[in-house]
Amino acid sequence: MYKILEKVALNPSMTKMVIEAPHIAKKAKPGQFIIFRVDEFGERVPLTIADYDAEKGSVTIIYQKVGASTLLLDTLNEGEYILDFVGPLGVPSELEGYKKVAVIGGGAGCAIAYPQAKALHNMGTAVDIIAGFRNTDLIILEDEMKAASDNLYLMTDDGSNGNKGFVTNALEDNIKNGVEYDLVIAIGPVPMMRAVSNLTKPYGIKTIVSMNPIMIDGTGMCGGCRITVGGKTKFACVDGPDFDGHEVDYEELMKRNVTYRNLEQSAREKNCRLVNNAEVK
Repeated sequence: MYKILEKVALNPSMTKMVIEAPHIAKKAKPGQFIIFRVDEFGERVPLTIADYDAEKGSVTIIYQKVGASTLLLDTLNEGEYILDFVGPLGVPSELEGYKKVAVIGGGAGCAIAYPQAKALHNMGTAVDIIAGFRNTDLIILEDEMKAASDNLYLMTDDGSNGNKGFVTNALEDNIKNGVEYDLVIAIGPVPMMRAVSNLTKPYGIKTIVSMNPIMIDGTGMCGGCRITVGGKTKFACVDGPDFDGHEVDYEELMKRNVTYRNLEQSAREKNCRLVNNAEVK
């Protein structure tokens, strides 16, 4: 059992939880993930580690309330427990040897991009963070991202924060204005990662993306998280989650990610009814 040390609502759809997990906290590296299970009837859900503190023995996760399991997780509060919390899983991000890096996050992807930027910044690398959200009300981790970067560019689809546009607009402006990146890290919705990769490819800028395909066991046994990279089959759980953004087959990935959309919607609606009924009682 894993104790919830802290729970904070970041915006109407996203929550931060700090979990007591000392063994994971001692080994965790940027880019790795955990798999949690709320109870014995729950599904296994992967989440990238948003932060960790080896001294305190804690691991921070940030989740979006979009499915049955994350909705169920969000009914728990500080002092309560999660049944399973396994990790760290996946290959740590390779961050050594870069001088100037753009770390790009889209929406919930900012929770994954932040630890990458933090690690690079602590290593003395010059870091620009470009973060995109639909509107100002959905912005998360602004103070944390400022502290982990030399420059923070916050973009909103509707311009409600004064900077209207997509993350690719800010990235392209910087490149055209002479900023020389030797690495771009893009994490967020698949269409966003594809757009960033398409932008950087003509400039020859190395681009890394973090893949989030359907995943079950997280150990490479089931093959559920397979993706095609450079014409070869890879497994996000053991070969990634980081991959060369210029070699990922995004079309295949997007098709596979919607395979269970109807079942997910049905489970979400069922869980919402259960949660609402419990609150009424």
